[in-house]
Amino acid sequence: MDLNTLTIESTRAAIQRGETTATALAEAHLARILAEDGTINSVLATTEERALRQASFIDLLAKTGDPLPPLAGVPVGIKDVLTVKGTPSTAASKILKGYQPPYDATAVRKLEEAGAVIIAKLNCDEFAMGGSNENSAYGIVRNPRALDRVPGGSSGGSAAAVATGFCVASLGTDTGGSVRQPAAFCGVTGLLPTYGRISRYGLIAFASSLDRVGPIGRSVQDVATMLNVMAGPDVMDATADKTPCDDYVDAMSRSVAGMRIGVPKEYLGEGLDPEIRAAVDNAIEKLKAHGCTVHEISLPHTKYAVPTYYVLATAEASSNLSRFDGVRFGHRTAEAKNLAALYRESRDEGFGPEVKRRILLGTYSLSSGYYDAYYRKAQQVRTLLARDFMAAFSDVDAIVTPMTPTPPWKLGEKTDDPVSMYLADIYTVGASLAGICGISVPAGETKDGLPIGVQVLAGHFQEAKLLTVAQAIENQ
Repeated sequence: MDLNTLTIESTRAAIQRGETTATALAEAHLARILAEDGTINSVLATTEERALRQASFIDLLAKTGDPLPPLAGVPVGIKDVLTVKGTPSTAASKILKGYQPPYDATAVRKLEEAGAVIIAKLNCDEFAMGGSNENSAYGIVRNPRALDRVPGGSSGGSAAAVATGFCVASLGTDTGGSVRQPAAFCGVTGLLPTYGRISRYGLIAFASSLDRVGPIGRSVQDVATMLNVMAGPDVMDATADKTPCDDYVDAMSRSVAGMRIGVPKEYLGEGLDPEIRAAVDNAIEKLKAHGCTVHEISLPHTKYAVPTYYVLATAEASSNLSRFDGVRFGHRTAEAKNLAALYRESRDEGFGPEVKRRILLGTYSLSSGYYDAYYRKAQQVRTLLARDFMAAFSDVDAIVTPMTPTPPWKLGEKTDDPVSMYLADIYTVGASLAGICGISVPAGETKDGLPIGVQVLAGHFQEAKLLTVAQAIENQ
């Protein structure tokens, strides 16, 4: 079977019909990782024993002839910021090198209960801080579509692994665009669920009010199937919402005819690559052909989204990462002569440059004398950004925008200019701050063969509506 084209449904169907086995598929994917990941560097650890044990169980189920669970035999990779019991879970940081958690993240557990074969832990920017996957302590990830280009971040390993055929689907996390942007850069599909739709239990925190677990797959149906499995409340996570879940796979068969689509004028201005603009225009025309009406809308506080995000996210990072002190778990320096030196030197040795930069930014904005000017003001602007989206969704069903301002840039191109890297998040952080759902859908290529993604956004817990529109774009 062609590992590059398998989807969740085709994998499950092939096992159900006896055309292959879950064990054979797991072994094939593990073999491909061993043979080819030296170039991409998307995999930090394989979970061979666990994968083959689960695959054997799925093969026994298949022999009964009964219908298989929705993810039966599907090889799935897990971003390294999500815990997998007994498997190194480092958040791609030296400070957690060798850490093996005693429990699975809720999202991981739910996937495996639905038949998924957990096959690998995947590389990412350290503690999910980055937009290029050049910040991992364990080496950069290359874009499989163009090896001299970044795969996006922070879930670059998750997107690259799907695009390369190391797994059929994967889990990433999205704090300010970290599922959607790498999905666009690697030519796959990535879903940002509403905050609270998927449990965050077992997620190594970066910014707790922004972090979300999201699926990456080869189609809209892939991510809808994974969302069906993972969505819902969790007694282990007080932020996991109890709002009833829809049937997200069923939603894709619904018609978009009559839906009102908003296009924000602020997202189509200066700095947008012409080829990406053309791809967005093409997606909009296809939605019109399906019977949608398109309306220009305004999200007037968009220009404040990036600075607001980088105040709030870094402040929360400063608080969350203070637990890594060289005392309880993770890296401990061998040189410290007193407790203060133990804290300082363990963190200096364990954290990378981008993580240190964000901790410093966040600590500054939370410090006495600056809290009101930065952190409190950013929270107020966050409310204005959320109100912009709520006002828009009172008039339209979904919003269509560019996913990224440019195609994937070359490795090393922005590493010496962090502000330029941060500004690349202009189309993603607004939805993150507002807590709404979004998706990146492949929408063609540039003349140089680089992938282009289009973003669809919908209101809180409106994933069914979001997926309906995304499916119409995918079907173009």
